[in-house]
Amino acid sequence: MSILNVQNVSHDFGGRQILQDASFRLLKGEHVGLVGANGEGKSTFLNIINGKLLPDEGKVEWCKRITTGYLDQHTVLEKGKTIREVLRTAFQHMFDLETEMLAIYEKMAEASDKEIETMMEDVAEIQHTLEHNGFYIIDSKIESVANGLGLGEIGLERDVHDLSGGQRTKVLLTKLLLENPMILILDEPTNFLDVEHINWLKNYLINYEDSFILVSHDIPFLNEVVNVIYHVENAELTRYTGNYDDFMRMNELKKLQNDKAFEKQQKEIQHLETFIAKNKARVATANMAKSRVKKLEKMDIIEKTREKSKPVFKFKEARTPSKYIFEANDLIIGYTEPLTRPLNIILERGQKVAIRGVNGLGKSTLLKTLLGKLKPVDGAVHLGDYLEPAYFEQESSRNNSNTALEEIWNRYPSMTNAEVRGALARCGLTNEHITSQMMVLSGGENAKVRLCKLMLDETNWLVLDEPTNHLDVDAKDALKTALKEFKGSLIIVSHEPEFYEDWVTDIWNVEDWTTKDTY
Repeated sequence: MSILNVQNVSHDFGGRQILQDASFRLLKGEHVGLVGANGEGKSTFLNIINGKLLPDEGKVEWCKRITTGYLDQHTVLEKGKTIREVLRTAFQHMFDLETEMLAIYEKMAEASDKEIETMMEDVAEIQHTLEHNGFYIIDSKIESVANGLGLGEIGLERDVHDLSGGQRTKVLLTKLLLENPMILILDEPTNFLDVEHINWLKNYLINYEDSFILVSHDIPFLNEVVNVIYHVENAELTRYTGNYDDFMRMNELKKLQNDKAFEKQQKEIQHLETFIAKNKARVATANMAKSRVKKLEKMDIIEKTREKSKPVFKFKEARTPSKYIFEANDLIIGYTEPLTRPLNIILERGQKVAIRGVNGLGKSTLLKTLLGKLKPVDGAVHLGDYLEPAYFEQESSRNNSNTALEEIWNRYPSMTNAEVRGALARCGLTNEHITSQMMVLSGGENAKVRLCKLMLDETNWLVLDEPTNHLDVDAKDALKTALKEFKGSLIIVSHEPEFYEDWVTDIWNVEDWTTKDTY
């Protein structure tokens, strides 16, 4: 049974073709992974099927009485509401039913016997709906899912305005799962989630009986949870059965077959053109030449597979610093309250450290404290000599109206236009990206611009907070290569062990330092 039919959808944005004559179908029980490079139009497609964006052409048809839930990481959470209050809004329709039921009870005092009989039927129906949907155990359901995604240790009475990016994602995802829609639409749900809660979500989706559409660049995660892949590339959507690895094999085979067919056709075209050139002027063979001209005109020309340029990252290395990059003595980090016990940690020259641990325990706070952007609650950080740190922040401003070109140029005004464009192109950004405002770029494109800025500085100490969030597969591979080759010191926060495990020298787990309970 087809739940969603997308027929011949085309969409243009800022003069750039995002989708061209794209078609898509979602069948009952399908777990779909929507994949493609940064900026190819995955989020645009999700916005079109959600009705947030109207396509220039084509049709989007959902089957009747379907309910969908969309995880949009840019949703704003209202200041002054606790996590519990936000999660309870997942059951708003049931609270509305309860209000309706209580209003009916009040009206019974003045109603006739016949009216009371009708009212009792309505009340019974509402009561059955509430009981069937677990209305009277809502708080228990909230705590079960909230704990699964790690909100329990944050505290359900916490104001949502005070949460980190990862914690906000958890709240939005928990609310969505509590709503229990028939179809889930998830745009990079593992971004900002830590390893333990990615595993919880993975098991939830593996056992999910209904359909979902998932955008993700987390390949191990995709391989575990999807059974259909839609690949968006060059404004086209192509369907593959199987997981991401199956798609990669079939896509490579498709490219090989296309390139062989292209080469064969080019030889045929060359042969026909040679025959026409030699024979069109001769009376005896003119008709044969004309027939070959017609054959050429009717031929469907095969295009050679267009390989997209892959990003290349490389960090410029500054002068050699002192033996110790920093030394923290009895360091306690936090804002209004301590997040850690006293820490005594040292980073030596050439050391590459990954910091892991569940969200909310102070990973980003630690980085900012080490860099001097935040004051410690107690203790001290002693920095070494001749340090040239470069810092990649986890979240960037969503209201940045600079173009990518201006973002680089404002920081490096001595660079020529060609030099700025060349630097951005090496990071995998096209001319359309370069002239687009930062706030309209996709998360991955935005991250590439910010990485470009770091690569134009000379550095001997990289401090990276979740740099792989939003990056596509090729960009992740390129960044991994650059970090392996970097001769300086490095601290990276990442929720992807497969990204860093084979090249870092040490792993620090904040769960060993925290003052909070973790479970």
